[in-house]
Amino acid sequence: MRTATILATVLGFFLITGFANAQQGDVGLGFGTILSNGSNACNATTCLVAEKGGFYPNINADVIFHKRLGFEFETAWKASQGAYGGTGGQPYRPIILDFNAIYQPRINKKAGLDLVAGIGWQSTRFYLPFCTNSFTCNNFTSTHHFVVDVGAGVRYYVWNHVFVRPEVRLYRINNNVEFSSDNIFRVGASIGYTIGPE
Repeated sequence: MRTATILATVLGFFLITGFANAQQGDVGLGFGTILSNGSNACNATTCLVAEKGGFYPNINADVIFHKRLGFEFETAWKASQGAYGGTGGQPYRPIILDFNAIYQPRINKKAGLDLVAGIGWQSTRFYLPFCTNSFTCNNFTSTHHFVVDVGAGVRYYVWNHVFVRPEVRLYRINNNVEFSSDNIFRVGASIGYTIGPE
């Protein structure tokens, strides 16, 4: 969580300083799931789990400058712990954070596209039945992998500055050895609010 706090602070700084020259900013809350072409592959000595399924909430914010270009930060996480290796397996939770360039072309007065591409990382927490640090009681260990992502969404303003956005993201997770595939898709939708002219 310390990493997420640092990222939120950095993002807040960029948002505050960026608004001086920005045309608009957006904040959103979304929900979706993860899809993958991987499958579970277990034998007597190893087990690789497909990174797919589950409920993934996400939060996102962006700042848009001249010519509809800007930057965006987003994080998505598995809402409940999964069981690595099936029922009774090791509890785990993937968390994906990414920082993107964003382009928002207009379709008409009420609709537009959100096209993103960027980098980030996936942190997968594997939960333990005991604390690893007596001061903060961390009951998990984490693995971290570099991520490259691309995605698109269709933004539609339903009321004033409030929009809904069906969206899809493709994540390429470098060396994702804990799971059976390096490529995952996140599909879902966000509800958001535009600050400034839409």
